[in-house]
Amino acid sequence: MAALRWLLRRYKWLVAISALLALFTLIHFKRQPTEVKLVRRYRSNEQHANMANWPTPLAQHWRANTEQLAVLDTIIHDAQCTTCHDDIDWSHRQQRVVSAARTAWHSYARDAFGHDDYFPLSHRGSNFTHLGIGYIVADVLDTLWLMGLRDEYKMGRDFLANQVSFDQRGTVSLFESTIRILGGLLSAYHLSGETDTKLLMLADDLGSRLAKSFNTTTGIPPETATLRPDGMSFAHVCSTSESSTLQLEFRYLAHLTNNPMYKESVDRIIDVMLNAPKYDSLVPTRIDAKTGLFVGTEISLGSRGDSYYEYMLKQWLQTKQSEVDLRVEYDAAVRGIKKYLVRTSPRQGLTYVGEMVDVTGEPKFSPKMDHLVCFLAGNLALGATNGTHVRKAHLSARDRDDLVLARELGETCAHMYFDTPSGLAPEIAYFALSNETTNQILSNGDILVPPLDRHSLLRPETVESFYLLWKLTGEKKWREYGWRVFEAIERCAHGEYTSLDDVTVVPPTKRDSVESFFVAETLKYLYLLFDDGDRVPLTHYVFNTEAHPLPIFSL
Repeated sequence: MAALRWLLRRYKWLVAISALLALFTLIHFKRQPTEVKLVRRYRSNEQHANMANWPTPLAQHWRANTEQLAVLDTIIHDAQCTTCHDDIDWSHRQQRVVSAARTAWHSYARDAFGHDDYFPLSHRGSNFTHLGIGYIVADVLDTLWLMGLRDEYKMGRDFLANQVSFDQRGTVSLFESTIRILGGLLSAYHLSGETDTKLLMLADDLGSRLAKSFNTTTGIPPETATLRPDGMSFAHVCSTSESSTLQLEFRYLAHLTNNPMYKESVDRIIDVMLNAPKYDSLVPTRIDAKTGLFVGTEISLGSRGDSYYEYMLKQWLQTKQSEVDLRVEYDAAVRGIKKYLVRTSPRQGLTYVGEMVDVTGEPKFSPKMDHLVCFLAGNLALGATNGTHVRKAHLSARDRDDLVLARELGETCAHMYFDTPSGLAPEIAYFALSNETTNQILSNGDILVPPLDRHSLLRPETVESFYLLWKLTGEKKWREYGWRVFEAIERCAHGEYTSLDDVTVVPPTKRDSVESFFVAETLKYLYLLFDDGDRVPLTHYVFNTEAHPLPIFSL
C-alpha cells in the first residue's frame, strides 16, 4: 500500500490526465448515436439461363430527361419554404374520411360483426373457418385507433380479445392472414401503447401456428396454412410475392417476443431468393418451393410480383438500414425495371410499367398495368429519400432519377382515375403502343380498358403513393388528387362502400362485396394524406403491404 501511495504522489499529474481522458471518452460516446451494425447476406449476381435468348430491343433503358429533372429541382426548391401555408381546410376533408370510416364500420357492425367476409347489399357475413378468425376486425383496428374512433376501437379490440381463438380446424391464406391479421394485431398493439398484452398474445399464438408452414425443404411455404398443422408442410410452385411478403410482420413479432425463430424462418426465404438466378434482378411471379428457383413465365409488378420489390426495400428500412444486401438487391431490381418495363405512351406521354411475358421462350413486352402496380410510385419515392423529406435528404443522381420516375408514375395512376367517366380506376389497364384508336380507349387518350377489367375494388395503391409523394416532397397536387379520388368514391360507393362492376359507366353497378382493405388501407392513407401533422413519421415506421405501420428497430 505504501508503494502504491508513493506512485500516486509521484505521478499524480499522469493520473489526473488519465481521469480526464476517461471522463471525456465517457461523455463523448454517450452523446454518439448507437452505431448500426451492418449485416451481410449472400446475394448472387447470376443471370437466369433463359436471358441468353432475350433480344436486344427488349431493353429500353428509361432515364429521366432534362426537363423532368428541372421540374424536380423546382419542387425541391419550393420544399425549402417551411412557412408556406395552404388555404384549403384539410382538417375538414380529413373528418370527411373519418365519417366514411365510421359509416363503413357501423354498417359492418350492424349486419355482420365479427365475420371474416361481409356482403353489404344482402346484409350478411360469412367466415373463412367454422369459428371465424377476426379477419376484418383485426385488419381495420389500427385505422380506428389512428382516426380517434375509440368506441369503435374498443368494440373491435374486445371482440378479438374475448371471442377469437386460432386454436381451431381450418385452412387459411398464409399471406393474407399474415399481412391483415398478424400485421393488424401488431400495429394496434404498438399504436395503443404496447400495454395491451392480450393483442400481443393473440399475435404470438397466430404467428406460431402460421410459422409451421415454413417447415419445408427450402423454407418457402405453401400458399395456405392450417391452424392446427401436423407434420411437414408441402409446397410446390408458389406465388413469389406471397412468399416474400411475410417478413416485416414476423421480424417485428420476433423483436417483441424475443423469439428468433420467427425472424430466422422468414429470413431463410429471402436468402433463398437472393441466391436464385434472376433476369437482371427481376423475378418471375412463381417460385419452385422444392428447388428455390424462379420458374414463372412472366415478370410483373402487379399480381404475384408486386410486394417482392416493396418488401426488399422495407426490410432494409425496418432494421435501420443495416442489412445492406437487401438494399443492393432493391437498387438492382429498380435498374431492371427501368431497363425493361418502363415505357411512355404515344399521345398523352404517360409513363407506365408493363410486363414481360413468355420469359422462358420468346419474351415480349406487354403494356398491361394492374392497379396494384401503382404502389411503385410511392415505393420509389421512399427508396430515393429513405423516408426523409426532400428538403433534408441528400439525393444522389440515382435517387433523383428514381424520384422523377415516382412522380411520373404517380401522374399516370392519377390518369387511370381521372380519365374514366366515374373518376375511379379500373382493376387493370393497358396502354396504347401506337396512335391507333379503339373503342376501349378512355377519353381519346392512351389508356385502354377491356370489359373484363373495368371493375374496381376501391384499392389503396394509388392513394398510398399520393400520401408518400406528399409527405416526402411537399408537393400539394398529390393531396388534391387524393381529394378527387375520395369524392369519386363518395359519389359512386357511399354508404355500403362496395366494389363496383364497371368504372366506365355512371353510376357504376354495386357488387355485393366489400374488401377489408378499403378501411384498413384506402381510407387510412387518405386520412394521413389530409393530416397536417405527422402521426406516422416515415423515418420511424414502415407500412406493411396492408398499410399497418410497424416501428423501425435495431437488430
